[in-house]
Amino acid sequence: MEYEIKPQTKLSLGLKELWEYRELFYFFTLRDIKVKYKQTVLGFLWAVLQPLVMALLFSFFLGKAISNYTELPLPYDVFALSGLVLWGIFSSGINNAGNSMVSNANIIKKIYFPRLIIPISSVLVGLFDFLMAFVVFIIYCLFHNISFSLSALWCFPLAVILACMATFGSGTLLAALNVKYRDFRYIIPFLIQFLLFVTPVIYPTTITDNKYLKILLSLNPMSAPLDIFRAGITNSVINWEADLVSIASSVIIFILGLLYFKKTEAYFADLA
Repeated sequence: MEYEIKPQTKLSLGLKELWEYRELFYFFTLRDIKVKYKQTVLGFLWAVLQPLVMALLFSFFLGKAISNYTELPLPYDVFALSGLVLWGIFSSGINNAGNSMVSNANIIKKIYFPRLIIPISSVLVGLFDFLMAFVVFIIYCLFHNISFSLSALWCFPLAVILACMATFGSGTLLAALNVKYRDFRYIIPFLIQFLLFVTPVIYPTTITDNKYLKILLSLNPMSAPLDIFRAGITNSVINWEADLVSIASSVIIFILGLLYFKKTEAYFADLA
């Protein structure tokens, strides 16, 4: 009797199989966190210091100019920090996930497990950093006497979920591309820096009245998470018209990333 081993449906996440190998999520995530902060003096504090220092630098160089040019719902340092804290999920996630298949080549060649576990675990590392920075962000807001609205109870979790979805879609796509085209190892850091400035992280979407630029910003998958996250602080009206476009863009990237990953995963052991 012959058995044929073949991948599941391309659009399937293989949730049953992922659940059977759920212990690997803990193993890969914990291992990556330990490696990331190994032999560092400050350890986990780097997850807090990076967005905090960046927010203060942007406040010093750009804060006054942006505040004078457009009306902000928050002090600029708090506004910038809110964006950078959430942006950390995306930047750290796609950087880790994009290189994850290549860096785990030896394990991929030796044993079988659902390959999606690797990029998902990489995103979880970024989520861990976010949780560390989020605690400090809350303290920072309280220090500035900024109170949160009741909408924060659903805005914050929804924003994090949408950010993780955007990160997972982009991360799996880059992870699969990086296996075949090693140029992406050098493209990913540049891509993260470029996306930081074309995403409303350190400036509001109201900074421009150009309709084409507004459309471009609304197509950014991280625009909706940032808008919803800040709405939880300011209790402002969410721009659902633009945010739904951003969410749709995130869903499309999620599907494309999953499709390409599933299409190429059979060759990972050979190419890695």
